[in-house]
Amino acid sequence: MVRVGRRTRDVPDQVAVIGGGMVGLCVAWFLQERGVRVTVFDRDRLTTGPIWAGAGSSWGNAGWLTPGLATPLPEPAVLRYGLRVLLRPDSPVYVPPVADAGLARFVAGFVRHSTNGHWRRAMRALAPLTRAALGAFDELAAGGVSAPTLAAAPFLAGYRDRADLDALLVELAEVRAAGQPVDAEVLDPLAARDLEPLLSEQVRYVASVHGQRYCDPGRFVAALADSVRARGGVVHETTTVAGVREVGDRVEVVDPARTAGAFDAAVLATGAWLPRLARPFGVRLPVQAGRGYSFHVTTEQPPSGPIYFPASRVACTPIGDGLRVAGMMEFRRPDAPPDPRRTRAVVEATRGLLRGVDFGTRTHEWVGPRPCTPDGLPLIGVSASPRVFIAGGHGMWGITLGPVTGRLLADAVVAGTPAADLAPFDPLR
Repeated sequence: MVRVGRRTRDVPDQVAVIGGGMVGLCVAWFLQERGVRVTVFDRDRLTTGPIWAGAGSSWGNAGWLTPGLATPLPEPAVLRYGLRVLLRPDSPVYVPPVADAGLARFVAGFVRHSTNGHWRRAMRALAPLTRAALGAFDELAAGGVSAPTLAAAPFLAGYRDRADLDALLVELAEVRAAGQPVDAEVLDPLAARDLEPLLSEQVRYVASVHGQRYCDPGRFVAALADSVRARGGVVHETTTVAGVREVGDRVEVVDPARTAGAFDAAVLATGAWLPRLARPFGVRLPVQAGRGYSFHVTTEQPPSGPIYFPASRVACTPIGDGLRVAGMMEFRRPDAPPDPRRTRAVVEATRGLLRGVDFGTRTHEWVGPRPCTPDGLPLIGVSASPRVFIAGGHGMWGITLGPVTGRLLADAVVAGTPAADLAPFDPLR
């Protein structure tokens, strides 16, 4: 333990970060900014290769940095759909009919929180994080993280039906009322197709949402790992941590491939696998894998920017030389095999809405487990142990909120107590 500046309390000198996805690497990076030495462990490969790789749900997602759209996942629309819809494999939100008590508990809590009142309270809790989200990305860039973020200009949301567009405008008004600025305008469909020729004539109603960004998430995670290493951090890839335990005033990380390492503190940021390591430290709120699917398609001309089809929960992002199409929410075990019906559902939900796209030559098909909580709020803060901290449960918004989470949790690790903005995300709630 070392003293920092004029602090009168000892702060951690060496911290283990378990989980090398967007959230875990951001925690590690901001800890380094505060003079802490870090060691990162991840079960996947983080470095670059013929295919860009990344941890958990960080590699193949849509890569949106959209604080204006980062809303709680449990929403009143779930109650409008009804539970019968959730059991259909082609539904945007799918719950497989399996005998799983943990999944049943999660779904019950998720449905219980899908009310207008809870959504508004959760949105007010998220607003301090979403307002600071893009500024935290700017800090990473100023500190040498090489992967770029790009302005989403345009960022278009398209619909077949006017009622669905109206629902988005109402939601954005609620987001603004909660304290997160977001500007949008309704476009004439012909003007929208001038901006984005990939939109088909079936897209009759379009909104342009301003002030958002996007990135290639796989490249960003790899660049974060490179930056952590370049600043003296140690990153262990393809390493599954068997356990974390307190021994005296130290925290041991048990790695079957190596001897146990001892640290002053540990941060658990293992995404959908969080409960396994966090439960012994008092974390009882379920974290369920909400798996999303994506694939890459070629286009006749380069996409102009991200495209969102909210009614189908499909997100399209310019990645490399084409378009990444991502979507669906499937509550299932994080390591379960991919369900080809879900990929087909993404294709069918998107096919008539885009033109000049060859869905028959899909590449980079992927499924990733987003870590979801029943109340739609992440877990960020100290556990029942003052030496073990939690960062996870961001649902669909781990990319958007990863850097601001990393900054706030790094402050909490150094200070010993979380900032007031983290109170709603108490891992022991």
